[in-house]
Amino acid sequence: MAPLRERIAAHRAEDIETRHDLHRNPELGYQERRTHDLVCRRLSELGIAHRGGLAGGTGVLAYLPASTPSSRTVALRADMDALPIQEETGLDYASATPGVMHACGHDGHTTMLLAAARTLTQVERPNHVLMLFQPAEEGGAGGKRLTQEGCLRGEILGSRADVIYGLHGYPGQTVGNVTVRTGPMMASAHEIWIEIKGKGSHAAYPHYGIDPIVVAAHIVTALQTVASRTINPLESVVVTIGKVDAGVAHNVIPESARLKGTLRTLNEETFERATSRIRDIVRNVAAAFGAEAEATFNDGYPVTFNHAEPTERFRQIARETLGDAHLHEEPTPSMGGEDFSFYGREVPACFFFLGIRPEGQETYPNLHAPTFDFNDDALPVGAEMLASLALRG
Repeated sequence: MAPLRERIAAHRAEDIETRHDLHRNPELGYQERRTHDLVCRRLSELGIAHRGGLAGGTGVLAYLPASTPSSRTVALRADMDALPIQEETGLDYASATPGVMHACGHDGHTTMLLAAARTLTQVERPNHVLMLFQPAEEGGAGGKRLTQEGCLRGEILGSRADVIYGLHGYPGQTVGNVTVRTGPMMASAHEIWIEIKGKGSHAAYPHYGIDPIVVAAHIVTALQTVASRTINPLESVVVTIGKVDAGVAHNVIPESARLKGTLRTLNEETFERATSRIRDIVRNVAAAFGAEAEATFNDGYPVTFNHAEPTERFRQIARETLGDAHLHEEPTPSMGGEDFSFYGREVPACFFFLGIRPEGQETYPNLHAPTFDFNDDALPVGAEMLASLALRG
């Protein structure tokens, strides 16, 4: 692996410049036009075949054929979108777009896949390589659209994928380390919408109305029993209401209220039990106050599941690339969601975490925080892992 590492190190300054440029110019899901153009331009400069304009217009699929006859195709994925967060890092390359920032490190993910692509053009390749530069991971299900369009089936470019690998920067681990687990790696993620219909009145005469805000408060409290009293304590479920929308004035009881939240589970059976219970709680708590309410759910992201064979192959490659001491087992699944999960429904998949916390530093800003920034020191580690997986995965 030394030649790969040396080739990547030779372009360190260029990769950092690319990452900072992406960080300075973040774009929300399905709006990644500048990022799309940058990726296509870099691929053209490298002489790599690619197709842009995918998944609503901003997705890119690239293909490098094997150097020798091969029947195996390895796919690699990077997400490109930013988040609607106002950056507070104070960096000289901080976001130039008010209210939008790369708070999840997708600028780093895109840079690492571009670096891996460049490196792969310089070596002998025993496998065909597909590279997916994906829009709209943050709630837009860009991965689902790329699979539906046939990116992994060889219907757009290249050949059908036999396996796919993806990564995510991980503040919980130090630079130079990776973590993985077989089976559920990240939870399914579904949005919950709750509509409550009450009866408006003057705030001074609440007995003439049916207060949907009071109903909403009781529903939020009652939903906490889904985890504590409905689901087996040895199973995992999260029900969180993150948004409450009701009222127009301090002295008016409104006609309605709306709640929005998220449901996270690790298997289909738990999801079905939880959604059934949530619907019952919402409907019946509202009825107890004389109101009406219904809960609905979006399609959401399925569980990000690591299949046994590619995950074991990843472990072997990580040991040989980084060393035994730098491969770690993730003890429990994350309850965060990932649309990499859609790829795993089509081909065997492995998703791993890449350490980004500086050595000797106990804490690091969390993902989705306004002070987060991807650590440039992790770029060559991630690029080397992606290139190694393409060659041997």
